[in-house]
Amino acid sequence: MVRVTERTDGTDGTHGTDRRAALRTAAALAAVAGAAAAGCTPKAASRPAAAREPTGTPATRGPAPGPRGFPGLPVQISHSPRGRPEIALTFHGQGDPGTARAVLAEAERAGARVTVLAVGSWLDAHPRLARRVLDGGHDLGNHTLNHRDINALPEAAAYAEITGCADRLRRLTGGIGNWFRPSRARRASPLVARLARRAGYPHVLSYDVDSLDFTSPGAPAVARTVAAGARPGSVVSLHFGYADTVAALPAVLDDLHRRGLRAVTTTELLT
Repeated sequence: MVRVTERTDGTDGTHGTDRRAALRTAAALAAVAGAAAAGCTPKAASRPAAAREPTGTPATRGPAPGPRGFPGLPVQISHSPRGRPEIALTFHGQGDPGTARAVLAEAERAGARVTVLAVGSWLDAHPRLARRVLDGGHDLGNHTLNHRDINALPEAAAYAEITGCADRLRRLTGGIGNWFRPSRARRASPLVARLARRAGYPHVLSYDVDSLDFTSPGAPAVARTVAAGARPGSVVSLHFGYADTVAALPAVLDDLHRRGLRAVTTTELLT
């Protein structure tokens, strides 16, 4: 059951989840209610092996784009300096696949495009989601292989986390994606940033707005936090695997539309 209790931290919210938004997501929420949440916290869980999708390589419509550099931008990127009325909604890819599909469907209904930073072991369990993301016009990138505290790992182990996920992306899509985001950290350590570059990622993708959806504060609080922080060029951190995120997304997208902000992929945001 999705909690809708608003937070009492004094945040000056601009809106909640209205009736129209709730109706649009009712079907999606029914499919994911009670699912085990898994994001950037130690409580990650996956479906039993018997219920997982086939592990064969899905049919593709052509390879994913390879990494590219963005001259003039720092190695670690938290927002765009372009000044256009656009933002990037970025999702940490882990958790129940039903929430992932619900998020993608709602974004596409609203004409939005998002960026998914996938955990490699999650792709092992749900390989068809890699192509589902790209076929929807979204970005797909690397959020390490096992979602460990990458900044705390020895060099060899940290590099294996990055390249292990890159290998899964290459096998499933034909490319490793433009973006790497460190696991369990907002920013990469200097060592991890160097390792990411060695693995083929010129930039590390951070963010300037944390939705805090992984704390399960209720859908209105998630929407309120994003609305309070988002501005032209923002990169917003969100997660698959949380019903609050699915429930909040229509209100988030409606608010962006009212403010004249387009939700685009990170590649589009920075190009």
